[in-house]
Amino acid sequence: MTSNDPFARLPEVPSFTVTSASVRDGQALRPAQLSGLFGVPGGRDASPQLSWSGAPEHTRSYAVTVYDPDAPTMSGFWHWAVANIPATVTSLPEGAGDDTGSGLPDPAVQLPNDARAARFIGGAPPAGHGPHRYLITVHALDVDDIGVPADSTPASLGFTMASHILARATLTGTAETPGDR
Repeated sequence: MTSNDPFARLPEVPSFTVTSASVRDGQALRPAQLSGLFGVPGGRDASPQLSWSGAPEHTRSYAVTVYDPDAPTMSGFWHWAVANIPATVTSLPEGAGDDTGSGLPDPAVQLPNDARAARFIGGAPPAGHGPHRYLITVHALDVDDIGVPADSTPASLGFTMASHILARATLTGTAETPGDR
């Protein structure tokens, strides 16, 4: 699916490299990254392991977002949003986005996702809805603190950081739940 590109209306910025032991770009998400909380059998709601390199020299912090543009809403579905990751940090372990953010460095903050939980929620496409893309993006920012409140929304984070993004790196995982429409 090539429609609904969430980056199409944002300023173009350079890319850098993001890799993951949890997600292979363009491939199906593993059960660990699917949502047991939303009823996917075997889903563990574990945020993916991420490593990145090659961000611009002037990067002062990072934000990480996980977004499903194919969700059956007019606004997609935000699965995870983390702001204020220090520029010295270039990886996150799998499961960092649990209920307490146990694997996140200080002063990083998890924002409530579209399920209103300040944690990672795994993929859970509705049965028969077709394939969904999960855009896992690391944003290199020109500020130490993006200045959004901890109870802000991922959309508000996106709006606030749009003019501060120096570069971004994205991996795309997929998921589909068979069934009748």
